[in-house]
Amino acid sequence: MDPSSDPDPGPSPDPTGAPVSPLEQALHAARALVLADLAAREVVAADVVSMVEESIVERRWWVEQWPEGVEYVAGLVAQDVQDALLEAYGRWPLCPVCASGDPHALEIEPELGPDPHWVCHQAGVKVAAVGNLGSA
Repeated sequence: MDPSSDPDPGPSPDPTGAPVSPLEQALHAARALVLADLAAREVVAADVVSMVEESIVERRWWVEQWPEGVEYVAGLVAQDVQDALLEAYGRWPLCPVCASGDPHALEIEPELGPDPHWVCHQAGVKVAAVGNLGSA
């Protein structure tokens, strides 16, 4: 039987052939989504990537303690990086929707939930899903 036709092949193997756990899959996906948003806003310096990696380490521990929270990891990593950038550089990501008034950052909604989005609370709109700021 062709393995590509298997409807549920299970966890994807890593390069060593070992299966990748759902936790690791979620962490890899969260890393990729947040890095995509950082790249879309041209904020991918080495220290910023280190902020992402620090969040991944902390969130790995968090999900190991509360496995049901695995679907919330992408939004939490995005919030962690946003908070770290605020402390180091300032607000990120700046709202691309509001052309007038003071520059302000987008926020993650839901704060703790699946399918996180960047939202502008001033305009009351969803701007983009986490990982899709490049299309906003």
